[in-house]
Amino acid sequence: MIAIVDYGMGNLYSVSKALERLGSDYFLSSRTDELKQADGFILPGVGSFKDAMQLLSEMGLDNFLIQETKNGKPLLGICLGMQLLFEESEENGLTKGLGLLSGKIKKIPSEQLKVPHMGWNKLTFHAEHDLLKGLKEDFVYFVHSYYAVTDQEEIVLASAEYGVKVPAVVGKHHILGTQFHPEKSGKLGMAILQNFLSIVDGKEQK
Repeated sequence: MIAIVDYGMGNLYSVSKALERLGSDYFLSSRTDELKQADGFILPGVGSFKDAMQLLSEMGLDNFLIQETKNGKPLLGICLGMQLLFEESEENGLTKGLGLLSGKIKKIPSEQLKVPHMGWNKLTFHAEHDLLKGLKEDFVYFVHSYYAVTDQEEIVLASAEYGVKVPAVVGKHHILGTQFHPEKSGKLGMAILQNFLSIVDGKEQK
């Protein structure tokens, strides 16, 4: 059973509809006692990193997710949800993240680029992982102004070019994230969600 973490800043409708199309059993909750029953989590997000971390902290969801991932439960962050997996963000002042992945969230340089990075962009795959199992490089849908910078290149499973190298799919074992919106990214996005469901069901990670 998948739980979509509802902390007040997620694209819950589109993610829910995508899981329904895949025939997945899921539920939405902001309560740790309910979320604890899940086998894996999706952490969506739209908006400010600082606001999101404040809400997660107020609800006790930050420490909860850290502990649940330590216990081996898979977690997929989407868009802002992916950024929250990292150590900190410079958005609206320096804010600590969940620290599940090594790196910092920085603003996309805007001197010669339109920010936010919005629209379809092509993925380039860099590493094998069950999240990308059986998939081919294709276009996915982005909406973001900040991106992850990490010195651990092995966690960047796929990237997109937008003036800078944008980590588009990140992962370390069962802690995973997509900077783009898989639920709005056609067949490839749905296939990534299906692969995550398979990871949760089978606890298969590379």
